[in-house]
Amino acid sequence: MTASPAHASVIWDGDPALGTKVFGTTLCDSPGSVTVGNWNDGHGSFFRFDKPAGSTSRCEGHNVRMPNGEEYAWENNRTYWFGWDSMTKTGDTGCVFQWKSNGTNAQHSQNYPVLMKVEGGRLKAWYVATGEEWILIGSTPWSAGEWHSIQLGIATSSSGSGTLNVYKDGVKFASRSNARTWDNLGNKPRWGTYFGTDNTKASIHWVAGPKLGTARADVL
Repeated sequence: MTASPAHASVIWDGDPALGTKVFGTTLCDSPGSVTVGNWNDGHGSFFRFDKPAGSTSRCEGHNVRMPNGEEYAWENNRTYWFGWDSMTKTGDTGCVFQWKSNGTNAQHSQNYPVLMKVEGGRLKAWYVATGEEWILIGSTPWSAGEWHSIQLGIATSSSGSGTLNVYKDGVKFASRSNARTWDNLGNKPRWGTYFGTDNTKASIHWVAGPKLGTARADVL
């Protein structure tokens, strides 16, 4: 008897035990760092995105790299689901996820159509439309120092018919329809910590078990 795969639609499994090579690249200025750890507490391995106190730069894992060594080729008019466990050192970690547009300056119209930020002890999800129009699509309490389960669904659309759905700890707290979720040159994901409302403290974001699939069930 042979067993069928448990998640036939999983596209990418970013197991931290494999190291940072599961990302397309890491973007983290010294003395910041992206490392892998495991506290042997049953939660498994994790990525640690560490932006020291006083730093205003970013510390992120950019895009996903497939087992064959190539970066994933994202497409317009597709549905993608991301899932990961997240913990932050403070309630003001800043940007913890970006659906970042490719290109620079005039090459894109939105820069980052989807952002997730931890600030003021809350997790906030934003849809950023063309013209840098920031639209808050949901907000939920966030407990620093505790693991939270996140799932984010993006239906990509350059014509403005895309959708967004975000869950925290099993509860949907943000959604948006009729969204432009695919920019001029396409988009890629980023996890980590960027900016923040309190740069006097170290900003640390731990990410465990990141996955990419075609349905929410794939990335739970």
